[in-house]
Amino acid sequence: MNFDVVIIGGGLAGLTCGIALQQSGKRCAIINNGQAAIDFASGSFDLLSRLPDGHAISDLADGLAQLAQQLPNHPYSILGASTVLAKAEEFSRLSEQLNLDLVGSNQQNHWRVTALGSLRGAWLSPNSVPTTNQDTAFPYHKITVLGIEGYHDFQPELLAANLVLNSQFAHCEITSDFLKIPELDQLRANSREFRSVNIAQVLEYKLNFADLVEEVKTAAKGADAVFLPACFGLENQEFMNSLCKATGLPLFELPTLPPSLLGMRQRIQLRRQFEQLGGLMMNGDSAVKAHFSGNQVRAIETRIHEKEEITADAFVLASGSFFSKGLVSEFDKIFEPVFYSDIQGDQGFNPTDRFSWTNSRFSNPQPYQSAGVIINEQCQVQKDGEFLSNLYAIGNVIGGFNALELGCGSGVAVVSALTVAEQIRG
Repeated sequence: MNFDVVIIGGGLAGLTCGIALQQSGKRCAIINNGQAAIDFASGSFDLLSRLPDGHAISDLADGLAQLAQQLPNHPYSILGASTVLAKAEEFSRLSEQLNLDLVGSNQQNHWRVTALGSLRGAWLSPNSVPTTNQDTAFPYHKITVLGIEGYHDFQPELLAANLVLNSQFAHCEITSDFLKIPELDQLRANSREFRSVNIAQVLEYKLNFADLVEEVKTAAKGADAVFLPACFGLENQEFMNSLCKATGLPLFELPTLPPSLLGMRQRIQLRRQFEQLGGLMMNGDSAVKAHFSGNQVRAIETRIHEKEEITADAFVLASGSFFSKGLVSEFDKIFEPVFYSDIQGDQGFNPTDRFSWTNSRFSNPQPYQSAGVIINEQCQVQKDGEFLSNLYAIGNVIGGFNALELGCGSGVAVVSALTVAEQIRG
C-alpha cells in the first residue's frame, strides 16, 4: 500500500494534520489503534495556561515570549512564537469550517468552569460550556446545578459549593438538584454501564423529548441558567441546542469524569471530516516496525498488515504519550517503539536512568511526564543524533514539556499538526 502521507495516531493531532493535508490534495492514511486522549479530554483547548515558574498566563503572546526564556526545549520555543500564534489562528478558522462550536480568543485565555466548581484557563471552549473572562462576573444571577440521580461522575452539590468561592460567581445564588429520569433505571442497576455515553444514548434515542424538557424545567425552579453534566447529545451539540430552545433556558454543560462526551464529539466530527475528504482510517491497527533508507523512512509494517509494507512520501508520528502507547516504559528505559527516535525531557530527565523519571514529592510535576521525541523547527524527528528528512512528530509524543503542568497539550497538538501539514505541502 502506498500513500502520500501515513499518520500514526488518530487523536486530535493526527486528525487535524490529516484534514489539513487532505484539503490540500494529499492522499493520507491514519493508523488508529483506538486509544486517543481526546476521548478523555474536557472539550476545551489549552494553548498555554501556565509558565514553568507557576505564573498564570493571560496574554498569550507575552506568555510565549516568557516560555522561550524559561523552557527553550518546549515545542513552542523551537517553532517560535510567530508560528505558534499563526497556527493557532489557522486552527480557529478550521474549527469554524468544521462547526466545532468553539469560542475563545487567540490573544487571551478565558476561564472555564470545571466539574469540581473551580476555574481553569483555556484558549478555546465549546460554546455550551460556562466561561468567563479574567475579572468579569458571570452574566447570570440565579443558577441551578442539576445532576442525574444515581450518576456519581458528576456531583452537583460539590460544584455549587465550590463555584461561589470564585469572584466571578460570588454574586450568584447557586442551588443544586437531580433529574430523576426513570428510563435510566436499567443503567442504574449496573454502575459500570451508568456512564455519560450510555446515558446520552438513552436520553437522545429512548426517552420522550417532551418528558425530558418538562423534567429540566421543573427541576430548574425558576433559575436564570442551568448547569448540566455533559450527557446530552452523543455525536454533536445539536441535541443540547434543541433542549435549550425547548426549555427556553440558558443551559450549560460541564465535562464529567472520563470518558468525556465533549471530547468524544470532537473526535467524531474530526474523523468524519477526514473521511469525507477521502482520507483512509486504518482502525484497530498499530505500527510495529519501520524500514529506513539513509536518513529517510522507507516503509512501515503494522500489526494487521505484518507482511505488507506501507510506503509513503512522508510519515507523521502522532501516537501520543504513555496512555496511547506512543511511549513505552520498561524497567531500565523509556522509548518510542516504532522508529526508536531519540528521547528527551526536562527537569533532569534521562530516558535510561529510572531514578530521574520521578520527583520524590508526589504532588510535584513528574519528569517522566515531559518525555518524548526530539524535533527541530520543522518538527522533523531525531534518530541516532540525525534528523530524518521525511519523519515528523506532532502532539504529545514530542518531548521537552509537561502538558499537564503548563496547560498546553491540545495547543501543542494542533499547532504542531498544522506546522507539519504546511511542511509536507511544501
